[in-house]
Amino acid sequence: MIGIQNLTFHYKKQPALFAGLSFQQEDPSITGLLGKNGAGKSTLLKLMAGLLEPQLGQLIINGFKPFDRLPDFLEDLFMVPEEFSFPSVTIDCYVKATAALYPNFGYEKLDNILLEFELNRKKYINSLSHGQRKKFLIAFALATNCRLLILDEPTNGLDIPSKSLFRKVLVTSVTEEQLVLISTHQVKDIETIIDKIVMLDEGKIVFNESMTGITQKWQFKKVASLSEIENPIYREKCPGGFRIICPAGDEDESDIDIELLFNAIVNHVNLNSFSHATK
Repeated sequence: MIGIQNLTFHYKKQPALFAGLSFQQEDPSITGLLGKNGAGKSTLLKLMAGLLEPQLGQLIINGFKPFDRLPDFLEDLFMVPEEFSFPSVTIDCYVKATAALYPNFGYEKLDNILLEFELNRKKYINSLSHGQRKKFLIAFALATNCRLLILDEPTNGLDIPSKSLFRKVLVTSVTEEQLVLISTHQVKDIETIIDKIVMLDEGKIVFNESMTGITQKWQFKKVASLSEIENPIYREKCPGGFRIICPAGDEDESDIDIELLFNAIVNHVNLNSFSHATK
């Protein structure tokens, strides 16, 4: 679905944000795209959606060059941007005007999600709160049934109950044929629903691993003292002791601390030099 080879991109009169970026993703999944502020996550998503054109390199999405913006490309990709706007129409009017652009649109799926989100189809979209408008856009995106869904900071503007509902709706709505790419700073909002983690740093993909692969290679623990820990790969002080990453052993697999993993990677810890072979 996503094929990027030696991609170079820079904004006008700015140094290159990406130089020689490569990334492949063929298998359907829910993938988290993580990175520091300014790492280029939103720019990369816009390149994939055809909203920006790379200066060099190859970028192929679902078999198309995104910036060509061909109808066959646009009907099978939907992007939920961090910033968005709507015309002054009702939900019902918006759906009638735009749903037909997506051949696999699920009207019944949309009805079910709107019901979950407690959104009234007769309401004017711009009369809704920011969080409600975000929920409608997410509902519409999921109902398109596009092969590639791009969600840029989807939980921004959502309250705690809505974030929980977002996770529930997402995992029950996505099919086995879809790739969902979620870019977020709020890693706690998605850590229970993603299948894979991709991290972007200094214009490169510096980490690309499935959640299963992570649990087979590393363990994440909270300990009171480091005295009994052999070869901790990474550690951070926390109330009551330390949060650590260590090589996976014969113990049961641990829950993944994505925040700790992210901090280790952006601090240039070479996790693979410490990990044991897959069990």
